[in-house]
Amino acid sequence: MTEFIYAPPEGAPVVLYEDHELVLVDKPAGLLSVPGKGAHMADCMIARLRVGFPEILLVHRLDLDTSGVMVFARTPHAQRHLGLQFEKRQTRKTYIARVAGQVTERAGRVDLPLGVDWPNRPRQMVCHETGRPAQTDWALIRHEGDTSRLRLMPVTGRSHQLRVHLLALGHPILGDPLYASGAALAHPRMMLHAKELRLRHPDGGRGMTISAAVPF
Repeated sequence: MTEFIYAPPEGAPVVLYEDHELVLVDKPAGLLSVPGKGAHMADCMIARLRVGFPEILLVHRLDLDTSGVMVFARTPHAQRHLGLQFEKRQTRKTYIARVAGQVTERAGRVDLPLGVDWPNRPRQMVCHETGRPAQTDWALIRHEGDTSRLRLMPVTGRSHQLRVHLLALGHPILGDPLYASGAALAHPRMMLHAKELRLRHPDGGRGMTISAAVPF
């Protein structure tokens, strides 16, 4: 396995929406959501946002290699409100992925419990004995040569859920450094993007839908 070197892309945060309670951004692939271990991994989405929004607070995370919509809070009230929406599965997240192989069915649900693959951390794995329930709805958008473009709607929010569920289907996400292999690994980035996030605004509860264009 090639030694990991953290080399995040440069550039100021792409702000999709901001107001007095929250900020939504388009996180690039290759940038941590929060600081990693050690000074060399201090650069991250929340640190970059604090330059312009020193009061910013974390609500949720995206994997290092995943791009797309993230929401951050600007007040403790907003952080609590949004955190509860994620906890109670009241948010709606839509991802786009390119996966290896031609998916033959049009849509489906993966319902497989997930747990930590302890000898191979941070990898996760399907585990029917001690795993936590995890469900992912998916729909085929189109075939692209010998690959497929899918729309993914996670019902639960387990670590690496989409990545492990697609591997279990036999269609790993292209460029996934942990779960893809062979030709599926040979891509410049992991082909997983958080395209859309639906939530209720912490001030008044109105519904919001924020989208970020798919970069692949």
